Amino acid sequence: MPERNPGTRWTADDIPDLTGKVAIVTGANSGIGFEAARELARKGVATVLACRSVERGQRALDALRAELPAADAVLMELDLASLDSIGRFADAFRERLDLLINNAGIMAVPYARTADGFESQMGVNHLGHFALTGQLIALIAATPGARVVNVSSLAHRNASLDFGDLLYENGGYSPMRAYGRSKLANLLFTHELRRRFEAAGVDALALAAHPGFSETGLAVHLRRGWQAPVMLLISLLSQSAARGALPTLRAAADADARDGQFYGPHGIMGIRGFPVAVEPSAAARDEDAARRLWEASERLTGVSYARLEPARDG
Repeated sequence: MPERNPGTRWTADDIPDLTGKVAIVTGANSGIGFEAARELARKGVATVLACRSVERGQRALDALRAELPAADAVLMELDLASLDSIGRFADAFRERLDLLINNAGIMAVPYARTADGFESQMGVNHLGHFALTGQLIALIAATPGARVVNVSSLAHRNASLDFGDLLYENGGYSPMRAYGRSKLANLLFTHELRRRFEAAGVDALALAAHPGFSETGLAVHLRRGWQAPVMLLISLLSQSAARGALPTLRAAADADARDGQFYGPHGIMGIRGFPVAVEPSAAARDEDAARRLWEASERLTGVSYARLEPARDG
């Protein structure tokens, strides 16, 4: 439900002390992911920076430690475009897991395929995170009060799924259309994960967030050609990566957050502002689509969530 007081000025200062908790932040080498990792580490969280590029991840870790010398933060390699990499990461991670922040993503890239043959935006932004969450689900379920936060986008509002051609194998690929589809998938995944947590009696929350328009390197492919003037206008309206990370951080750390909530900036059109609970599109609330996407994701990735099967009497 939308927040009753949209003017609430929630900031990183509202994050309580979280000493003793453990978090994974994917794509933590830059942008919103780095800002979220830094603020969690500042509040005492043992934070894993899960990054595809070890070199860029190490630079981010060095910057975090330079600012927060006492931070409990480590770097782990994770390529969400590879199911093998995801499996190796999950096998290597043996901690409790209080916070899984599925933040990493690519935006509006030319058509390409992941190592496993998936269209790259759906493959990285949704299927990679679906597989990662599934392989960590036993740790999540064993950690009371754990949270999974999926980072979506305003682009989900104009998106739709085509279950007959989910990965654009029959053509018709558009970089922005595919991006929006992957961000819609993030929200449908959140909805179905929330439902399955509840059905299985798991003490965990599934939440989502979007950063509005934020200054990160994500939209590099839109800063050329005919889209460049549009991106210039957007940059004039955008907010910093630190402000863009606040919806993610509120979903991760606000004690009043409720299962299934979606956080985003409260300003006009959700572009910028302090984080509040916002409404996703009607398509993102489609229970049948959420179930079908879940089943398709299990089939494509080979990752099942057996731990979330409903409890049975006897």
